[in-house]
Amino acid sequence: MAHPLSRSLRNLVRDLRALLVENTLDPLPLRGPLKRYNGEKFRHDLRAGLNVALLALPQGLAYAAIAELPIIYGIACSAIAAVVAPLFSGSRHTILGPTNATSFMIFSFFAAGSIGAHKVEFMPLLCLMVGVFCVLGALLKVADLLQYVSRSVLIGYITGAAVLIIANQLKHIFGIAPQVNEEGGQTFIGILLGLGKHLPELQWPPLALAVATLLTYLFLQRRFKLLPTFALTLILFSALAAGLRAWIPGFGALDTFDPFTLADLRPRLPDFSETGFFDQVSLLAAVAFAIAFLASLENTVMAKSLASRTGDRPDVNQDMFSVGMANLVAGIFAGMPASGSLTRSQLNYDSGARTRFASLFCGLICIAGIFLLAVVPLVSHIPKACLAALVVGIAVSLISPRLTRICLRSTGDDAAVLLATFVAALVAPLHVAIFIGVALSITHFHRKASIPYLVEYEISDDGDLRELGEKRKRPNPAISIVHVEGDLFFGAAELF
Repeated sequence: MAHPLSRSLRNLVRDLRALLVENTLDPLPLRGPLKRYNGEKFRHDLRAGLNVALLALPQGLAYAAIAELPIIYGIACSAIAAVVAPLFSGSRHTILGPTNATSFMIFSFFAAGSIGAHKVEFMPLLCLMVGVFCVLGALLKVADLLQYVSRSVLIGYITGAAVLIIANQLKHIFGIAPQVNEEGGQTFIGILLGLGKHLPELQWPPLALAVATLLTYLFLQRRFKLLPTFALTLILFSALAAGLRAWIPGFGALDTFDPFTLADLRPRLPDFSETGFFDQVSLLAAVAFAIAFLASLENTVMAKSLASRTGDRPDVNQDMFSVGMANLVAGIFAGMPASGSLTRSQLNYDSGARTRFASLFCGLICIAGIFLLAVVPLVSHIPKACLAALVVGIAVSLISPRLTRICLRSTGDDAAVLLATFVAALVAPLHVAIFIGVALSITHFHRKASIPYLVEYEISDDGDLRELGEKRKRPNPAISIVHVEGDLFFGAAELF
């Protein structure tokens, strides 16, 4: 006879599966590709997974540094999200992990409050809340509504976040991070004021090393696009910095990262029985919802972009479900919130990935890299100035003058939304700025939808309907024949 607990678990799994099927979500879309898998696909996917892992590992370091979290959080998120997401995703090329925009949103939120020193303690709960929001959104088919968010919002937000990231990394490049951190600035003006106040304390060794790192990275990125230029540049200048510290006294004080151990990867969960648990939930609700919204929006835009090249049909709600599941698991293993990565997904596609197993291989390689870095503490030799310079290089690539010009020249509403979102990102916390842009975009949409296009007609001498010219009067002033084009709902009632 089955134990009551096991029977309850089976019933729960059955009910959950029924709920997913009812909402047209596949609880395990990996089954189809697995049946059709062969050796040729394996070779292409393994090569693509290796290429992406060589980018994901150092980028995980960079994004953890942007959020000012221990570097293990960025690497663990890169590995876990890459393994979990393809099990539930609708896209076969997307790669999930930490990103610039979500990382700086975390930094901005915690820098603005009094809990910044305890942000590590809040990461598991934050990831779990992001995952729950995304899973619920997928069940409710919220991803279908993301197409109504103007592209100008995303461009303005990412451009503003890129500017903030560049400004915030200058403290590491100038070697004045401890002094600037005491100022606590998280907006663009606050960061610039902090930098200006301590600029006389600038140190030339980290500045020289950072400038050389950035120039080398940009050169390699332009000339050798197929090579893992990010990882190569980081390894090269970390080795160079180690030599300079040994031979030149001025480089001995370079700030480096703290190593981590395997114990830092132990599973952890929030203490649900703690008295202040629901206070923490209330405190994190706004930023968790903002990260879930942004992660789903980024993943949707990226999945549609890749699907347009491959001919696949994107399933945005299934992709949103995969973002939620990846964040739920990341919250257990020292991770940070995961989103769809444009650079890693694009590299995955360019590297010839055939199936979603490329993401799985990438994650497994990243896990092997984590164990290697835990046993051999190479991260303690990475100067923060070098990584900051590489972060600046990535942030610069996020700013697209071409897309910005398109939005500015498209319509007045698009230009207004882009500029408002960009300015909001500079002067307000990022989890607030994204919704300022979204609210403005939706306001413009409803304003247009509430004004139908009216065309007045008349009956010609032949008995046919034709448009009434501006200079002609109605044959019968008491009768008006009007053709209405547009949405008819309560917002248009005043016009009629």
